[in-house]
Amino acid sequence: MKRIFTRISVLAAFCLLTINVALAQNITVKGKVIDGGDKTSLPGVTILIKGTQNGTQTDENGNYSISAPANATLVFNFVGYTALEQAVNNQTTLNVSLASSTQQLEQVVVVGYGTQRKIDVTGSVGTVKGEDISKQASVNPVSALQGKVAGVSITNNGTPGSSPQITIRGTSTIYGKTGPLYVVDGVWYDDINFLNPADIANISILKDASSQSIYGIRAANGVVLVTTVKGKKGTAVINYNGSVGLQKVTNQVEMANASEYATLVNEAYGLQTPPIAPLFANTNLGTGTDWYNQVLRTAMVNNQQLSISGGSEKSTYNFSLGYLDQDGIVKNNNYKRYTVRLANDFQIFEPLKIGYNVAGTYSKSKDAPTTIFRAMYAASPVVPVFNADGSYGDPNAFNLGNGSNMNPQATLDFFNQNTTKYKINGNVYAELKFLKNFTFKTSIGGDFGQEEVRGYVPKYEATKTQLSTVSKLDIDRIENRNWLVENTLTFDKKWNDHSLTILAGQTAQRNKMYTINADAQNVPYTSEGDLYLALGDAAARSIIDKGELSTFSSYFARVNYGYKNKYLLNASIRRDGASQFFGSDNVWGNFPSIGAGWVISNEEFMKNQKIFSNLKLRGSWGKVGNAGVPFNPSTQTVDQSAALIAIFGGIPYTGASIRTLVPPTLFWERSAGTDIGLEMGFLKNRLNVELDYYNRKTEQAIFDIPVLGSLGTVNSSIIANQADIQNRGFEFLATWADKTSGGLTYSISGNLGINDNKVLNVTSGANPIYKGGEGLTSGYRSTRTVNNRAIGEFYGYQVTGIFQTDAEAAAWPGFKKGDFKYADVNGDGKIDLSDRIVLGNPNPKFTYGLNTNFAYKNFDLTLDIQGVAGVDVFNANLSSRFGNENFTKDFFDNRWTGPGTSNTYPSADLAGGLNNAPNSFYVEKGDYIRLRNIQLGYSLPSAIVNKWKMQRLRVFLNAQNAVNIFGYKGFSPEVGGTPTNAGIDTNVYPLFATYNFGVNVTF
Repeated sequence: MKRIFTRISVLAAFCLLTINVALAQNITVKGKVIDGGDKTSLPGVTILIKGTQNGTQTDENGNYSISAPANATLVFNFVGYTALEQAVNNQTTLNVSLASSTQQLEQVVVVGYGTQRKIDVTGSVGTVKGEDISKQASVNPVSALQGKVAGVSITNNGTPGSSPQITIRGTSTIYGKTGPLYVVDGVWYDDINFLNPADIANISILKDASSQSIYGIRAANGVVLVTTVKGKKGTAVINYNGSVGLQKVTNQVEMANASEYATLVNEAYGLQTPPIAPLFANTNLGTGTDWYNQVLRTAMVNNQQLSISGGSEKSTYNFSLGYLDQDGIVKNNNYKRYTVRLANDFQIFEPLKIGYNVAGTYSKSKDAPTTIFRAMYAASPVVPVFNADGSYGDPNAFNLGNGSNMNPQATLDFFNQNTTKYKINGNVYAELKFLKNFTFKTSIGGDFGQEEVRGYVPKYEATKTQLSTVSKLDIDRIENRNWLVENTLTFDKKWNDHSLTILAGQTAQRNKMYTINADAQNVPYTSEGDLYLALGDAAARSIIDKGELSTFSSYFARVNYGYKNKYLLNASIRRDGASQFFGSDNVWGNFPSIGAGWVISNEEFMKNQKIFSNLKLRGSWGKVGNAGVPFNPSTQTVDQSAALIAIFGGIPYTGASIRTLVPPTLFWERSAGTDIGLEMGFLKNRLNVELDYYNRKTEQAIFDIPVLGSLGTVNSSIIANQADIQNRGFEFLATWADKTSGGLTYSISGNLGINDNKVLNVTSGANPIYKGGEGLTSGYRSTRTVNNRAIGEFYGYQVTGIFQTDAEAAAWPGFKKGDFKYADVNGDGKIDLSDRIVLGNPNPKFTYGLNTNFAYKNFDLTLDIQGVAGVDVFNANLSSRFGNENFTKDFFDNRWTGPGTSNTYPSADLAGGLNNAPNSFYVEKGDYIRLRNIQLGYSLPSAIVNKWKMQRLRVFLNAQNAVNIFGYKGFSPEVGGTPTNAGIDTNVYPLFATYNFGVNVTF
């Protein structure tokens, strides 16, 4: 390690020396930039020194001034104009004119195993530039995509270091993996939490089956292609980007105070049969303890990044370091991440290029208790944090029962868990061009990581129920060892009016995971470094290990053909084999696709029209797969639990039992999809519009099959490939980019995604999957997945009112005054399970975003708005009742207290009867609109920064999630979850607003 950092130091010193020499040879170049057509001046034109990130912009009169090497080349870029390169050649005055272009059409888009001009793409591909990601306070690059791409739904998690949940064009599986495949510089990952957002050059999201099928059995949930920043030819460039800020909870839920809580508890006791004496003789207890204010805090976040890049004609390099220190909004919660990345490319000789890209990540977090938010919600405000003698306030002293029997501060103080992660990943490649039109590329990549979760519970007694009679040390370790080898051969030729690209490739991949779980009791605690399992009692130590190993072999090919830039054809096929399905008839799968495009605006009959500057129609069909099904699902395992141990003659013998059923075979889910798109450009492509319609069907999806309990199984179901799931919808994207005569340049982009999710058919007929019981106390399940309905819909009773008197409730056994009044759906005169109906849908119908950029003189402004509509949330925080949990202030203000007081809110006896069963009262609208990000920046004039030997100095203020508008009565309606448990809000780590200040310096 010491040798590695010594080499890094030498490289950094070399780069600094190089830049000092370059600055000594600089001259000041001035000039004016005008429109080549009407000869008007162009404000806001970007001028960069070729091969570097050093540059400036023209002022409101089109003038510029830049310090550059005497032999440099300046690159002029402006929206709607063709980029122009101009050699300095020792000139101190350089005036240029820019020609109008179809820049949008010439944009290069990253696709699977290569790039294409946007005009040549026949599939649906969304792109986001790295600079748009870097203008956000998001510490995870996926989070920064929220609201940027139509049809992409992202649900954030407030836990520091956690990864957002991303869904592309709807949920298409129930038991399989729901996340997309991430491909970073050619290497495959399930997550990119290790990646520093500042290291990203661009992201492409493959949304339709045609563009995805080249990735076969890993592409059913979409593919996210990430290209990291590379070095460029030219003098060394040093860039520093740092920010510090605050994170603060938004839309905090107001809970009932001590007096209000005591009133509610007494009311609930009075409604019992027979009535119970009031728990509180005096309800005038003041405000009491606000547990949210006690446990939550305004948290700090510190994000720093330094990069050095450059190169020569023969090689380029990019080296970056990143540091993130993020406090959680829960006290004691903290996450630190260190990243390092080094990329080199070498042109050995004209046809041969080699390179590597390696990254290392180390992170460590001091975790928060997983139950802390539920504890804060339910904890009684009459309980003090500490008593006068310094001991913890004990709910047992108030006879509150199990529902509110916790002191959240004690939970926090005696929780000691750290998570440490190491990851090294990257690849090395060689690329050989031969016979003019051929390119052979080989790449070897790997992902080697280790995660360790260390938890320690001391021997303590905080309250009568929050205690531990022995200390316990738990260590969970997960090791991942993955490698990927890919070989591709590309033929690329253009002749006359034809263009042809043929790609053929082969892939071999292995994924290995090993997990070990160990614990020991009575481990003494002296320091964090002295926690070893061997120090615990030998008789009370245990260890469990397990592992997974899967291998893949693949062959693929793709043909791209274009004629006269009018007619486009794309066809591909991939054949995948997976060891996970060895022994079945489905080891191998074939995944074909075809796409076609017609650039109508290039037709002769369109030459003289003035409406469209671009008009393109495209369509595609393809098939992809999801190999992320339960591991070894067809392998029968036995249970060897302690309950099966028999003792004969004083000697224990371990017994075994088959307690689950497995399917005879289980294979990957297949997804076939059609996409039809229309791309339009108006007013010299200042306005660009894209419309898409898609219809995607998951075939042979894994679904529950009910089995008889008499078979002796632990579960009453068996999973098998036996369902079809459909997602279809529309996507809309419109972007306007222009400049004003006053020097303002701007772009405004809006996107909208509409998706309809449905289970089309199930082999087992109308037998549903009931899930969503997590956190509920009624014993009911709150979601149902069934034929002809959406995945994981909320299911329960329809509330029609509140029983105002006992006489009114007498006709309905089990109900009393103040209880919910449910609809008797089947009209049999009683309320039972057969009266449940669909109550809501956790799958969003609409997702949308509005993204804007403005630049005027040295100021720049970015403003992003994002939202979701047509979605529901189940407020399980309120419905989960054992007895005396706290209530929200909203409930206290609106509850039923007697005849005529409320016909929507029930009495305080939420735990009584069927009041806490899933019903329409707990299902709320999850629609929201959010000011996702706003950033104001100012770049110091080049005349000033050049004197300081800098190329650029920019300062900025940023606010993320500062404004959130929604009607949901929880912290945030942004609630994730697995497909059949989505949208259930209980113990969710809430989101927060981030306000930070940053500096960007380029040397």
